Amino acid sequence: MNSSLTPKSTKTCLAIADAASWYCAITLVALILLTSMKVSTLADDDRQQVRGSQLLDRPCNEIYVVGEGETLHTISDKCGDPFIVEQNPHIHDPDDVFPGLVIKITPSKPRKLLR
Repeated sequence: MNSSLTPKSTKTCLAIADAASWYCAITLVALILLTSMKVSTLADDDRQQVRGSQLLDRPCNEIYVVGEGETLHTISDKCGDPFIVEQNPHIHDPDDVFPGLVIKITPSKPRKLLR
């Protein structure tokens, strides 16, 4: 069998490979765009869940995840735990609290409802 390709068959193979690579590139760009649109939609839904007075309605369980805009002072007032820093040795700086930080809560008094 002759393994050498004629110039015409080489051009045909290159055209097919070029078309296939363009098809793959367009498909990849479309998937990236679809994925980014879905992620931004989820992020908008999550942001709406913690706006306004809904932060006050979040329960003060023993394990608490800090929400956007919360400080240790507001969490302490809301959950009735004045010793948050002492019970959470991973908090080195009380001013360095960020959304998603997991802390332990031990309420010493009933939770305040601010309305």
